[in-house]
Parts: sequence; C-alpha cells; structure tokens
Amino acid sequence: MRKVLFVFLVLSIVVSLLGAQKLVINSYMSDPAPKKVFAELVEQFKAEHPEIEVTVNTFAHEDFKTLLRTWLNSSNAPDVVTWFAGERMRYFASKGLLEPIDDIFDGGFEAYFPGAFKSASAYEDHIYFVPQSWYWWGVYYRKSIFEKLGLTVPVTWYQFLNTCEKLKEAGYIPITIGTKYLWTAAGWFDYLNMRVNGLDYHLKLTNGEIEYTDEGVKKVFEYWKQLVDAGYFISNHTSYTWQDAANYLFTGDAAMYLMGQFIKDVAPESVKDDLDFFRFPVIDGNIGLYEDTPIDGFMIPAKAQNKEAAKIFLEFIASKEAQEYFASNLGRLAANKDVPAPDAHAQKGLDMILASDGVMQFYDRDTNPEMATAGMNGFVEFMVYPVRIDFILKNLEIERWRIFK
Repeated sequence: MRKVLFVFLVLSIVVSLLGAQKLVINSYMSDPAPKKVFAELVEQFKAEHPEIEVTVNTFAHEDFKTLLRTWLNSSNAPDVVTWFAGERMRYFASKGLLEPIDDIFDGGFEAYFPGAFKSASAYEDHIYFVPQSWYWWGVYYRKSIFEKLGLTVPVTWYQFLNTCEKLKEAGYIPITIGTKYLWTAAGWFDYLNMRVNGLDYHLKLTNGEIEYTDEGVKKVFEYWKQLVDAGYFISNHTSYTWQDAANYLFTGDAAMYLMGQFIKDVAPESVKDDLDFFRFPVIDGNIGLYEDTPIDGFMIPAKAQNKEAAKIFLEFIASKEAQEYFASNLGRLAANKDVPAPDAHAQKGLDMILASDGVMQFYDRDTNPEMATAGMNGFVEFMVYPVRIDFILKNLEIERWRIFK
C-alpha cells in the first residue's frame, strides 16, 4: 500500500512540475447507457495517463451533428470528436479539417481492424478515423406479441405484409417510427432499395451516378407506398424522435421497429429480453441479401490544440481492452478484430452480417451530406404525402444534378 502511495505521489509531483497536458473530447454519446460506459473508459484512460487532464463535453446527438462543422472550423477546436465512418468522415477530410492518424497504429491499421473497415476510415491513402464499434440493423419486434398472435417471423415481403395486417387487425400498431429527425426514414429507403435494386445500384445512387427519377428508384417507393397506404406506420411520426417512437414498442402498443442494435441502449430492463430482430424481408429472390452496418468512432480535428494527447487517447481507444469494455457493456460489436461478440444477441447480429452478400454504412453516411439532407427530407415528405412522389423525386434529381455535377 505504501508503495502504491509513493508511486502516486511521485506521479503527482512530476505532473505538477511538467504541467498537465490537456485533452478536450466532444461526444455525441448522450443516451444514458453509452454515456456511462464512455465515462468509465475515460476514467480508465486517466488512471493510465495521470499527466493528461481530460474534459468531456457531451451533446445531444442531433445538436452535435449541427455543431461539428463549426467546431472543426474553429481555431479553438476540440482535440477529439466522436463521428461516423464513410462519407461523413471523408467529407471533412477532403476539406482539410481532420488530422491524419496513420502513425498511431502499431503494425498498421489492419493489425487492429478488419481490412474491410479501411476504406470507410481513410481518405486519399491516409487514415483519419478510429473505429470503435459497429452494429447491424434489423426489424426489432416484441416476441410476446408475436407469440400471443401466433405469428412467425416473416422472411418474404408478402409474409411481412401479412404480418402487418394481422397486427393491425388485433389492435396493434404494426410499425413504429419517429421521423422528427430524418435519418430513421433513410433506413427504410436503404433496405427497400437494396432489396429491390441491389447493393451496386444503391451505392451508385449514393455516389450521385443514378438519377432519382430512374425507374428503379420509383419502384422502391411503390413498395414503400404499400405500407403507407395500408396505415401500417404509426400516426404523427414526424412529431417523434426515434426514442419517443421506441417507447411505443416498449409499452407494447407497437410490434415492430426497423432500427439499429442501439435500440437496446434505451430499452427498459423489463423489456430487453422480449426484444428480438429479424432480417429485413426479401422482396426479389434474385437480389442478394445486403445490410446496413454503420461504424462509429473518433477523429482528431486538424485545428486541435493538443494533438499529442489526442493521439495517445485514440491509441487507447483502438486497443482490444478498451474496445472489449465498450462492446461488452453495450452489447455491440467491437471494431477491433480480436474482440469476440459479447453475447448471444450480438452473435446473432454478427452471424446475420457474415451471411449477407454485402454491406454499406447508411444513406446519410454514404452520400454527400447536402444530398443526404435533401434526400431524407424527401423520404419523410413521401411518408406524409405519398401522392407527391413524382414531385419529390424531380426535386431530388435537381439536387443530385446540382451537388454531383
């Protein structure tokens, strides 16, 4: 005990003599569960690096998205920020707003992460992003409601429509969704487009290579319209955040929700064991099974004041130990390839992804940010006013031509 106290005293003296390095982290992990686990990771980092004084600023997720652009352009930028892999990261890297971090990986990026993650973490041969965790999307549902009504998990689109109708007849809201913040509607567009037209078509669309007035895109909305016209979605969804809409699933008023694994972060303990998921239904058996697998992680702003401390922190975040702690406490899949799936639920998600024919990030992470905003506004407008679809797609095509030409 005396030895421990002596070491701590020596470290304290050294830190006081040299002056503590500062590290400012801006985080979007505002939901209680990830916020708590991240705070615990930060405490572990501080115990290993008492010479670094860490400040974590947490912002509501949607506020963070708005503020990040301002921070990255500020002369007083934070040292580390949470963010998304893919186009959302590359956009800022292309503007010179991010710090390359190739030098933090002992043995190279692939020594830590799957090679498939590199393209989503890099821009022009440099790494700008440290993946922390990734997750699958699926149709989450209440097992008890399905059991009560004698429903089996639908595999095909026809079976899915039949399931929705039986739920509606029994007095349940078949599908809950909150579109107050637009990205939840993008999930529906992703899956319908991938199931109708395939992954290559979807990626060409998000790259600006396909017109929004193309017959393939119109076909997507024909399937989506079947759900809207039948009244299978919750009413007034534009009034709800994704968490508000999840409450309808948790209370048992709604039966299904197309959502990422993080829905379990906000689920009450009494409900978690009654939540399960299934793969988005097959529409065309000749089209492969493709999935959304967003990757979350960290970046260093180019204008950060404490880049050395920031890189030390990202080295810590990339480690097997830190990634395993985060993933195991939240039931997610760690980006570090040496970390196994933390539980049976995560293993089921991993198995679904491994059995898929290909994956992408997410509509608003894989297309230009301006196009993403226009597109998601259009998707929500369609869900409210489906008769406007031709007008909506013409407007999206005007935006595509302006942004990508």
